[in-house]
Amino acid sequence: MFKDRLRAARKRAGLTQEKMADLMDISLYGYQKYELGETMPTIDNLLKLSHILGVTTDYLLCNDDV
Repeated sequence: MFKDRLRAARKRAGLTQEKMADLMDISLYGYQKYELGETMPTIDNLLKLSHILGVTTDYLLCNDDV
C-alpha cells in the first residue's frame, strides 16, 4: 500500500515526518495523513515525494515488483 511504502522510504532516507512536511512545504498533519492512509497526495506532491525520497512514483503507488 502507498502509506506503507511511503513510511518505509522515509525511514530509509533517515527523515522524520516533520522534515518531510518542511521539505514539501505542507503541514505536519497534512503529511501524517499520507502515512496514515487518510488522504492521497496530489500529483504535484507525489512527484515531490518521489524526488525527496529518491524513489519512483511507480514504487510509491505499488505499480512495480520491487
